[in-house]
Amino acid sequence: MRLKEVMKLRREILNLSQQDLAEMAGVSLSTVKDIERGKGNPSLSTVGKILEVLGIEIEYKIRQTI
Repeated sequence: MRLKEVMKLRREILNLSQQDLAEMAGVSLSTVKDIERGKGNPSLSTVGKILEVLGIEIEYKIRQTI
């Protein structure tokens, strides 16, 4: 699943509106809408704030290239 799909599904499971999520995460409503539409380029910090509210952890993987 892509971020936009996971985020929207979890938000709906928690019965949160996009506005509720934005307020709880301290981000703008347009940011939440853009992410759920697969638009924009949110920072990792912004995504982290949203996912924290949704109870989702971010897994970091670093790929080494030669």
